[in-house]
Amino acid sequence: MVANTDVLIVGAGPTGLVLAVDLARRGVRATLVERAPSLFPGSRGKGLQPRTQEVLYDLGVLDAIRAAGTEYPRVLIKEGDEPAQEWDMVKRTEPTERAPFTDAWLIPQSRTQEVLYAHLRGLGGEVRFGTGLTGLEQDAEGVTARFEDGAAVRARYLVAADGGRSTVRKALGIAMTGETVDPKPMLVADVRITADAPVPDTHWHMWPKAPGGGVAFCPLPPDDGEGRLFQLAAQFADESAVPDTSAAGVAALLTSRTPLREEHIVEVAWASDFRARAALADRFRAGRVFLAGDAAHVHSPAGGQGLNTSVQDAYNLGWKLAAVLSGAPEWLLDTYEEERMPVAADILGLSTRIHRAGAGGRPVRRGEEVQQLGIGYRESKLSRETRADVPDDALRAGDRAPDGRRGGVRLFDAFRGPHWTLLAVGDVPAPPSLEGTSIRTARVPAYEAYGTGVFLVRPDGYVGWAGESARGVEAYLEEVGAGLGR
Repeated sequence: MVANTDVLIVGAGPTGLVLAVDLARRGVRATLVERAPSLFPGSRGKGLQPRTQEVLYDLGVLDAIRAAGTEYPRVLIKEGDEPAQEWDMVKRTEPTERAPFTDAWLIPQSRTQEVLYAHLRGLGGEVRFGTGLTGLEQDAEGVTARFEDGAAVRARYLVAADGGRSTVRKALGIAMTGETVDPKPMLVADVRITADAPVPDTHWHMWPKAPGGGVAFCPLPPDDGEGRLFQLAAQFADESAVPDTSAAGVAALLTSRTPLREEHIVEVAWASDFRARAALADRFRAGRVFLAGDAAHVHSPAGGQGLNTSVQDAYNLGWKLAAVLSGAPEWLLDTYEEERMPVAADILGLSTRIHRAGAGGRPVRRGEEVQQLGIGYRESKLSRETRADVPDDALRAGDRAPDGRRGGVRLFDAFRGPHWTLLAVGDVPAPPSLEGTSIRTARVPAYEAYGTGVFLVRPDGYVGWAGESARGVEAYLEEVGAGLGR
């Protein structure tokens, strides 16, 4: 039996869930399948960077994300029981009018996924759990995916969001080019400890000189479980070591490397092991199939970039799929790889540099480079800068559109939703009437973040077109297919 859908999403991690939410709010028929019987249960990608928080604001889930998380604590470097140094892992930055979210938000990956899943269900979407993909074929009209239970799904497009060991990527024969960032194995686990355990949840505790390898123990936001929940990250100095991810193995590691004793450990809720790698898929698109998230790029966890880059892959792709399904030109989908592959390559380099700089437990403070607010697409086919002599440090086509409040308008609220926004800033001629289209118009007084001019903001919050007046914007809208009903 073959079920039909517009978009088949394989993998219900953060990437797949964000894409499913974005497509659902656009009225696109999408089917989200997941091989596992339930959502991922661990804390693995626990930090949401400022740009990702902006994405989640647009999707309507940031309030729930903020309620389920907390600010990052300060790091406390220890030698045995004794504190040796205290510092901030991430340079703290005050919110500004242009960038209202400037610090990473601490929330376990499992809770991020729970929030997204609840929102998806509220939009009428669902996840088909226990649905493992076995193979696929594609032709000029669509993709047929086959599953372990013998069922098949016929889709116009398929998106692989099924992780670093992607079944879809392997079925397509797309190679990944990369390297081992660190040959030493790592163990990561979620551990519940008693209230009287000698590690207060006011700090992120690190023992870089622990016997056998460094240990980091980060408090996670409270939940409904017994005791206090921490994320353990431990490195093994012996490259040939095989981490024991059993509850007994995790407990033995903690009691041998930290002041915790067995009676302090309530539960090991989840554990996994890995070696830090950096790898990039040779392509992000093959015909009607797209790679997103870890299926397209695998990062070291250093700097908290992997999950964030993955979410923004989905955010870049979702509106383009919806537009093409509504009649926009097919070339629009080519800009997904064009825009996201260079970003992923740059961020892989950043994560690798941070990881290696911290080798041996050396403190490495993360700066604004990890916030992802500076990511842009100036070189994209979609970016049209029609003004002459615009300084390089000014807002240009391809840049992230800043927030701000002018003339009673909050810009992020004007942009919020599945539409394009035509924004007139300052004393410029009135833009054309676009009544009857899905393109919203807004006008605000002159604002230093924008200067003056007319800016067409894409559905993903980047400036697509910029001009001194609106002359030429209608031709651009026609070219990209942003017309009636889109």
